[in-house]
Amino acid sequence: MSVPAFHSFVILAGMRTGSNFLEANLNALDGVTSYGELFNPHFIGKKDAVELFGITLAERDLNPKPLLRRLRAETAGLPGFRFFHDHDPRVLDLVLEDPACAKIILARNPVDSYVSWKIAQATGQWKLTDAKRLKSATVRFDEAEFADHLAATQTFHLRLLRALQASGQTAFVLDYEDLSSVEVLNGLAAFLGVEGRLKAVDDTLKKQNPEPLEKKLENPEAMVAALARADLFALARTPVFEPRRTAAIPHAVACNAARLLFFPVRSAPDAAIVRWMAGFGGLLEGFDNKSLRQWKRTHPGHRAFTVVRHPLLRAHVAFREKILSGQLAEHRRVLMTAYKARLPDPGQPFADTAAERDAFLVFLNYCRLATSGQTGQRVDSNWASQTAILQGFSSFQPLDLVIREDRLAQGLDFLASEVGAEAAALPPDDTAATALAAIYDSSLDTAAEAAYSRDYLGFGFGPWRA
Repeated sequence: MSVPAFHSFVILAGMRTGSNFLEANLNALDGVTSYGELFNPHFIGKKDAVELFGITLAERDLNPKPLLRRLRAETAGLPGFRFFHDHDPRVLDLVLEDPACAKIILARNPVDSYVSWKIAQATGQWKLTDAKRLKSATVRFDEAEFADHLAATQTFHLRLLRALQASGQTAFVLDYEDLSSVEVLNGLAAFLGVEGRLKAVDDTLKKQNPEPLEKKLENPEAMVAALARADLFALARTPVFEPRRTAAIPHAVACNAARLLFFPVRSAPDAAIVRWMAGFGGLLEGFDNKSLRQWKRTHPGHRAFTVVRHPLLRAHVAFREKILSGQLAEHRRVLMTAYKARLPDPGQPFADTAAERDAFLVFLNYCRLATSGQTGQRVDSNWASQTAILQGFSSFQPLDLVIREDRLAQGLDFLASEVGAEAAALPPDDTAATALAAIYDSSLDTAAEAAYSRDYLGFGFGPWRA
């Protein structure tokens, strides 16, 4: 006798997607029991219910795990429930991490689900079992409200997709229109591994408001205009192939006395910031997670910060200090052999500015490929995008302040005042800018923006001016 593949299931859906109808059909299968919205913030399973399996609403809110255990232990056959994006987020993590919990994803055209939700709100009728009792209404289409509905739906489904991909799991995906097919529903039964099959689709629940969309709206022209602007297919979501980065905690620098904590961005003015911090007394470095948390506990009121640099200037610093110097010899070799960069001997100058500009353009193209996941080498922190680096910092703790280099003096003054300290002004250093100005033309801006579009957009950078 084979062991069942699943010990439970979850219907991952949203309001007005047909989840009640799907649940009714699952419950019509021998050996299947679905308990409704078990983790709805306001009830357990169904409206006004505040207890199930001896667990109260308050107990469930304190810890959802016992209810999941009871569901599986005290149900004959295969148990399940419905879960929406605004239900207890702890439960979503639990079911997505469990390959023995079958995932059923139910989706519906977001315009249809939004209008259906508006009508249900207006009439108070969320389910219909007798067509004679149908309540109908026309409603107003609100563009901002629909945009929120669409964003929540897209975010929820993207999270499901990523979690299933990362864990190597699959789900049974249904669209609203699939619910009328007994063949599809019996295919779902096969997926769940139960023996029961439907002879016909359960007709206990009736379809509400089957009229065309324009008949349900007071202002259908507003819907047409809104949909022309809406990103229904999430086309504006830019794919990101750059590897995620860690928080780089060992590179963090803290003041021993002052309450300042610096997360350096490589090839930004990190060395100058460390010198400025040294003016407050001793420095602490070489942290791990435990020691950094200890420093934070012993320095209440601390401020964590970083400094970002214009992407073109930062890339040129990395090029000169890491590639031309020969410090990163393997990357230098690949640039010369695979990308045909013409570089002088390590530590030697270029013959002229045109030669340096040409070689730097090759490097910027290499950075574009690296941040797109298209090279076979690791993406060094000196030319990883600053966006990815700051996201890595945030995996430990969001920063209090991100300073742009062109506002560095004002930012450091603000930081010092925040922790009640006085510090000397940071001496100006135009060395990096002078070196870039010597070779600058607009082609470098174009190449840098192609390599670091996330930084240009995210931090508001424009063209670099010599």
